[in-house]
Amino acid sequence: MKITKIVSGGQTGADRGGWEAAIYCSLPYGGWIPKECKSEDGLIPSKYQGLQETGSADYLARTEANVVDSDATLVFAYGTPTGGSKRTVEFAQKHKRPCLSVNLDEPRGQVVKQVVEWLKGISKPAQGVLNVAGSRASKSPGIESVVTARMVDVISAVNGRLFYPIQE
Repeated sequence: MKITKIVSGGQTGADRGGWEAAIYCSLPYGGWIPKECKSEDGLIPSKYQGLQETGSADYLARTEANVVDSDATLVFAYGTPTGGSKRTVEFAQKHKRPCLSVNLDEPRGQVVKQVVEWLKGISKPAQGVLNVAGSRASKSPGIESVVTARMVDVISAVNGRLFYPIQE
């Protein structure tokens, strides 16, 4: 599956890393966010455009909406997903959407290869909308830049357009 758009819920950390990779690679991005643009660091920064507010400030409402409205979901965490990341995986199972949990303790090249192979294996017709989710910054400091770097590598590989690799 080629990636044509990245969506996320706008939380600090992995979610914003997905958006930053999309911006870096000139891909459309967006997604469902909580009512009133809520995130753990206050409001989702206004530099992010084209987002849709759910009718609820509950994080799980936007989490489920992003799973439903995407073709596949990537969940980034150090180790096994917990909390909201675990719920994202559960929503993907509930709605029968492809989902891959990525352990960021693994080397960068191995993570990229795993994601690329998984995306190539998605057989159902897809528009290329990828939901990027995972740990928030308060639980995994520095995860935003790690996800951004890995997603730029993934986008380069699956879209066949080389983007200059970025540092974590």
